[in-house]
Amino acid sequence: MIEAEYFYKQLLDFGVDFFTGVPDSLLKSFCAYITDNADENKHIIAVNEGAAVALAAGYYFASGAYPLVYMQNSGIGNAVNPLLSLADPDVYRIPMLLVIGWRGEPGVYDEPQHVKQGKTTCGLLEAMGISYAVLEKTEDGVCRQINTCFHTLAKTYAPYAFVVQKDTFAPYMLQNKSPDPAGAEMTREEAIEKIILAEGSKDRGIFISTTGMISRELYELREKYRAGHERDFLTVGSMGHASSIALSIALQKPELSVFCLDGDGAVLMHMGALASIGVKKPRNLCHIVLNNGAHDSVGGQPTIAPFIDIPEIARACGYAHVYAARTLEELQTALAAANAEKEDGATFIEVRVKKGARKDLGRPKSTPAENKDDLMKYMNGK
Repeated sequence: MIEAEYFYKQLLDFGVDFFTGVPDSLLKSFCAYITDNADENKHIIAVNEGAAVALAAGYYFASGAYPLVYMQNSGIGNAVNPLLSLADPDVYRIPMLLVIGWRGEPGVYDEPQHVKQGKTTCGLLEAMGISYAVLEKTEDGVCRQINTCFHTLAKTYAPYAFVVQKDTFAPYMLQNKSPDPAGAEMTREEAIEKIILAEGSKDRGIFISTTGMISRELYELREKYRAGHERDFLTVGSMGHASSIALSIALQKPELSVFCLDGDGAVLMHMGALASIGVKKPRNLCHIVLNNGAHDSVGGQPTIAPFIDIPEIARACGYAHVYAARTLEELQTALAAANAEKEDGATFIEVRVKKGARKDLGRPKSTPAENKDDLMKYMNGK
């Protein structure tokens, strides 16, 4: 393994001092070191990977120096358009370094949502014409690779990628941890438990849960209450799209109550979905954002959610009923109101929760396909 500090300082020696991207579990030590050591104007945790490529391009225009973009390989999809239509040498010729966590690497066990992405990671880079190397795990090897990387950047004026395997970076824990959101009294799991047991959701609600800890906690709570999982769709991949899935189900199944359990990072990633929900006005949809101000599943790096007013954004997008809850009592009040008010559009509830999850949190035992099949059978009465 290599130390995040060593890799970071090697990059600084080649003039790289601007970092942006979306945190990844395989890169969490490197991302944490950046968060602790980079100047606040030289490190932007982006809302999605495409935006990170654009931020990197802007930095290059302004400085002429090489920027670095980090991401999980699942984020390549968000980055394809700006990589090909902005940074590509056939267009604007923008050199930048990509550092990509290789989830689902062939031969290495991973969760099912990463398997296909892992198989295609290197092929996608090749199809886009992006030169890359699998980052070595020794300092001497990394030093040689970095020299090759920057020689290539100078020659091609094109992106260059390092693909990072599991256990490449030695552990480094984030030091400059942001506090829990103001007023947060509940853990995320406590909030989810209250939501699924509330009147209106306990017996007939369909739940669409977002990527990461939220889906894992929902699954565990169903196990705790022996409630079955057929009413839940666990969106274990495609971060940021749970609310769009929920919108489509709500419009096609107006007789059902549809609850979307979302995260602040996921909402920020594809915030335009809020506008679609607001305009379509599904009165049977309750969109709940559990906001802890962090990318909790991939190391706890902060999001910008604590610095913006997400409920006001939802209201401006056209949600009919908007609530904010910081305490258990406020959440109970919001859920009761959401159950009563279903005449003129969607409901939005922001729940401020503490960061972190219990260490023994399990993972779903069913496959994604089984989860999907069970939900479809439930919704269609089969």
